[in-house]
Amino acid sequence: MNLEEIKKQAKIELARRRLFDFCQVIHSRFYLEERTFLKNFCDQLQDFIENSDKRILVVNMPPRHGKSLTATSLAAWLFGKNPENRIITASYNETLSTLFARTVRNTIRTLKAGENIVFSDIFPKTKIKYGEASAQMWSLEGSAQPSYLATSPTGTATGMGGNFLIIDDIIKNHMEAYNERVLNEHWDWFNNTMMSRVEGENYKIIVIMTRWANGDLAGRILENFEEDVEKIEFPAVNPETGEMLCESILSREKFEKITHSMNLDIVEANYNQKPIDVAGRLFSSLMEWEELPSSGWLEKLNFTDTADTGTDFLCSINGISDDKNFYITDLVFTDEPMEITEPAVAELLHSGEISTAFIESNNGGRGFARNVERILENDFRNRKVQIEAVAQTKNKESRILASSAWVSKNVFFPPNWKQKFPEFARQVLNYQKKGKNAHDDAPDVLASIYEYMTSNKEIELIGRR
Repeated sequence: MNLEEIKKQAKIELARRRLFDFCQVIHSRFYLEERTFLKNFCDQLQDFIENSDKRILVVNMPPRHGKSLTATSLAAWLFGKNPENRIITASYNETLSTLFARTVRNTIRTLKAGENIVFSDIFPKTKIKYGEASAQMWSLEGSAQPSYLATSPTGTATGMGGNFLIIDDIIKNHMEAYNERVLNEHWDWFNNTMMSRVEGENYKIIVIMTRWANGDLAGRILENFEEDVEKIEFPAVNPETGEMLCESILSREKFEKITHSMNLDIVEANYNQKPIDVAGRLFSSLMEWEELPSSGWLEKLNFTDTADTGTDFLCSINGISDDKNFYITDLVFTDEPMEITEPAVAELLHSGEISTAFIESNNGGRGFARNVERILENDFRNRKVQIEAVAQTKNKESRILASSAWVSKNVFFPPNWKQKFPEFARQVLNYQKKGKNAHDDAPDVLASIYEYMTSNKEIELIGRR
């Protein structure tokens, strides 16, 4: 046996043992060695199947990152490992479920051509039964019952059970994701139809989805089968480093282009696996100004909340107030350290020609205010900004809830503010009426604006620095 044949046999043996190696052999152009998230994905799938005592696995991944390709490859690999497996797959509709089924079947039936390794090289004993023409239901040789069924929430699953159930992206778009009737139908279908089709004591259910809403199938499974569920999550943008999941599939430049005009809730759910409960939002609708006020009694003000801890954001908002409304003109929203934020806020105050800046004094805010004033005087020769330190003693959550109705009616945000200030918009639009909120820095400053505007333009001061 020559060296090339030895290498080939090694690849075949590895493909039998490991799902990722199988995917690499069958789809070599996509499962590249440098795409480490795919390697992790496949290894976690295999570990769940072979080692986990949990019954359900929920996988959340962004679009175009190989969810369906990995799911079809998994089905073929499972048949190769054990031709007695019985698999049911479910997709959004009959067209997609048929495509899924045909892909699995064609992978197994691929004919040998040249030196390329095909399925029959890896698993020679697994073959489609002769005469099984249907793409949606077919059997393997030696099986007295159907081995495979493809269905959908609107299709049928009668007449067959399975020890593997694979559900692949059953929500079409955001209209369905926010349609309570559709989400309830998916949940009823899963509980009353699909759960009745699982067989044996060692069944496994794999739900592979792009997230849309808290009430989607993945969310409800996580909530209702908590003790029997594992979860794999791949956000498109790493929340800690800001790096893309896979630059060769979705680069930062492409991501920003395709999401530029997309609703923030869809971006967060689809790409970062953070579904937003629209019904539970505190700020359901916010207004944008078309023109800034130019006459009457006007003030140019700033409201700033410094970061309390390492996980908080500094939020500093410039705006123009009249008798009733507040028009946001510019802002700084960042989790950078104070050596960055102090000059950034000073520049914001100077460029916005602010007359008075209210800076929350809690947790180092007084020192921050003094440093901002110093930078204004030394770097910008600006002594016009009156900086006031504000003592905040009220409960933050209560302040935010109390302010929400007024903010929705009386605060006007800049045009395209969601795209211009995405992190700020994310906090405002993600803030929930009930339940724990990871961050509240942006809504907290909006609450400060409300308190100033609705209390005869007076707030609790502790005096000049």
